[in-house]
Amino acid sequence: MQSIYHRIEELIKERGMTKKAFCQQLGISTGNFGDWKRGKTTPGTNKLIEIASFFDASLDWIMLGRDVQGEVLKESQDPYFFGASGQLNCQGEPLSEAERNFILEYIEFTRFRKEKNQRNSTMG
Repeated sequence: MQSIYHRIEELIKERGMTKKAFCQQLGISTGNFGDWKRGKTTPGTNKLIEIASFFDASLDWIMLGRDVQGEVLKESQDPYFFGASGQLNCQGEPLSEAERNFILEYIEFTRFRKEKNQRNSTMG
C-alpha cells in the first residue's frame, strides 16, 4: 500500500520536478519532507490542501490513494462545495458566512501562490 509520501513523490515525478524544487516552491523544509518519507510524520491538513491545489490533484487520492467517485469538485465551480444546504455532508452544523468567506479566501490565496510559484519557476 502506498503512503501519502509515495503519492506526493509520484506527483513530483509526473510534473518533472526535483524534490528540492517542490519543497522550495511549497515552503517545506527538506527535514520535514524526509520525515514524511520515513513515516515519522505526515503533512498537516493545510499543507495537504496546498499540495493538492499545486498539483491539481484530489485530496482523496493524495490521502487515501483512491480516485474520487462520482462528481469531481473543481475550484472553478460556484458556489464551490457548499451547495444548496450551505454545508458539507460530513458537517453537523451549517457554515457561517465568515467561515465560508475564510475558506473561499484561502482557496484564492492558494491559487495565487500556485500561479506565482509557477511564474517564478519559469523565470528562474
